[in-house]
Amino acid sequence: MDGDPAVEPELDAFSRVLPLPYRVALIIVLGIWAWGLNLHYLSLIKIDVPALIRYPPRSSPTHPSHHLSTYRIATFLTTPLALSLLLFWAITRGDAASVLRWQILPNLYLLLLVVGFVAPLPFLSRSGRSRTLSTLKRISIGGLAEAGDGKFGDILMADALTSYAKVLGDLFVALCMFFSSSHVSSTGKPDRACGGAFVVPFIICVPSLIRLRQCLIEFLRARRGNRRAGGVMGRDGWGGVHLANALKYASAFPVIILSALQRGYDIEKIGVGETGLFRMWLLAVLLNSAYSFYWDVARDWDLTLFSPPSLRRSPDYPYGLRRHRYFHVPALYYAAIGVDLVLRCTWSLKLSPHLDHFNDLEGGIFAMEVMEVWRRWVWVFLRVETEWVRNNRGPAQDDVLLGDMSGNKFDDD
Repeated sequence: MDGDPAVEPELDAFSRVLPLPYRVALIIVLGIWAWGLNLHYLSLIKIDVPALIRYPPRSSPTHPSHHLSTYRIATFLTTPLALSLLLFWAITRGDAASVLRWQILPNLYLLLLVVGFVAPLPFLSRSGRSRTLSTLKRISIGGLAEAGDGKFGDILMADALTSYAKVLGDLFVALCMFFSSSHVSSTGKPDRACGGAFVVPFIICVPSLIRLRQCLIEFLRARRGNRRAGGVMGRDGWGGVHLANALKYASAFPVIILSALQRGYDIEKIGVGETGLFRMWLLAVLLNSAYSFYWDVARDWDLTLFSPPSLRRSPDYPYGLRRHRYFHVPALYYAAIGVDLVLRCTWSLKLSPHLDHFNDLEGGIFAMEVMEVWRRWVWVFLRVETEWVRNNRGPAQDDVLLGDMSGNKFDDD
């Protein structure tokens, strides 16, 4: 780009400092650091995350721990990112024309990010790299390992992808603009209609589709297990809890679809008024946010906040929590509940590209994406702790959703 005067004013101040490709890279690297912190702290409180996700054990005590290996990968990716950013800022100095012209720098880093992950690194074991790539390949089509082969790890990774749904959409936008035949700079104002009005919304839907398919696989496994047992209900009951979980992920689709329709609104083709579409979208947002928040607290974390009063109030544990806890400060659980409630709602709004009055504030979108990574980071602590408690203490006493006493419990055999 040569700094077309018609284009330069559209480039907001935030994008001149941190263009879209850099924002995507930053959030990806931030997620790796967050996972390392998850592994580190959980190991300190004696929760063996690698055993839960069936990750290959260290072959020698001299090998670095899992969290240290994660930190090394994060450092390997952070160093060139910092250098690239410093060089980009030194060259462009916030000038719109220079920012548009030097799009090659952030895109070179995105290429390094992909190569660095796929290529064998000296500090990443061959078995660990192979396991990670095979997991990504399996879950990319919604596949799910058996319990003894790492099902919980598949679910954790697929759930993490749902938090990166908008980031994946922005990654496609950046690449689409870079390779566009119209000579649009990928460091310019993001064109979220690049590739077609519904391509980005579809990409945002993909992580939820992956988890939806995994839930249906679990349901079918439960049904087959019951048939093999001669109709006797197994540990997963009749599998209804998996259908309820699938419904949670399906509830994200109306939010995304209605958002896309409002962004490219055409009353003659749709046949619904603008006000009607907005009300439908708002209802979809409320249902998705409320259902997701309930599931996080009651099912993923086994807390009793939504349980009957007799279970919610107990001398054995603080109000709304549970008996067995590895985080001994109750305030941490209440803070996690509050964070999850607020950010579940804002995340639903962020999935909505029709909010042009907000989407024009690229800094606001980036902040919401960072906050979602933070919410997922907090969620992982309690989700892994809950799974550890289930495997060592049994299912929660109030786990009675749809009659399944342990429908979300995974084997540790």
